[in-house]
Amino acid sequence: MAEPGALRAYWAMLRGQARSQTAYRLSFGIDLVSNVGATALDVFTVFVLFGVTRVLGGLDLREALVVTGLTACAFATADMLVGNIERISLYVRTGRFDAVLVRPLRALPQLVLLDLPLHKLSRAAFGTAVYAVALAAAGIAWTPGRALLAVVAPAAAVVFFGAVFVVTASVAFWWTESGEFGNAFTYGGRDFTSYPISVYSGWFRNAFAYALGFAFVSYYPALALLGKADPIGLPGWVGWLAPAVALPAAAVAALIWRQGLRHYTSTGS
Repeated sequence: MAEPGALRAYWAMLRGQARSQTAYRLSFGIDLVSNVGATALDVFTVFVLFGVTRVLGGLDLREALVVTGLTACAFATADMLVGNIERISLYVRTGRFDAVLVRPLRALPQLVLLDLPLHKLSRAAFGTAVYAVALAAAGIAWTPGRALLAVVAPAAAVVFFGAVFVVTASVAFWWTESGEFGNAFTYGGRDFTSYPISVYSGWFRNAFAYALGFAFVSYYPALALLGKADPIGLPGWVGWLAPAVALPAAAVAALIWRQGLRHYTSTGS
């Protein structure tokens, strides 16, 4: 647990970022509006697909939007909170990471708060709105359990995506030019989880959906919310336990991050 002094320091860093990023309000407002575009395009793509088919992976449009909305909500939030950790490759390559380590604060929260992209708040809000509308339109037979799952699933997905950002960014401790490699799992994972996994097949589905755990981010929780059976054949209780995938993901991310810190050697500059 962070000490009170450390918490005050983190809060001061957050306030400083908020003041600097909102100093030019027109520019910040334009950034807020423009950042909705990427998430809106993901949602628009689903409508395009359903322009040529009535069912996708066993789900109709309203049901598929629950999957897409859950991913949009969770990924946009994780990207806003943790996504800028990708800049660690620049810090390691230029030696700026040394300055982070000499401060009496944990390195990871510092990196997250040093350049927190508050303009991405609009993308997270839009993703959350898509998820809420999709839930309302899907005709879900609500129960207390489903209501709880509807809240827990996106929160767990935020943790999962955040863990993916940390793991892929940590590769920079060994390979400073790992940006494109990391994007294959962060943004690639977002694209993968935006659609029913039953549309994929073979080794690609097995690797991304099950070995890496992306199937449990939005698809299986969505099936549990909708009360639908898995066309691939996994039992229905999988969807209720799927959010627990965030726990091992966070543990793996913490382990790899600590190993990366131990491996890091100063540039000496």
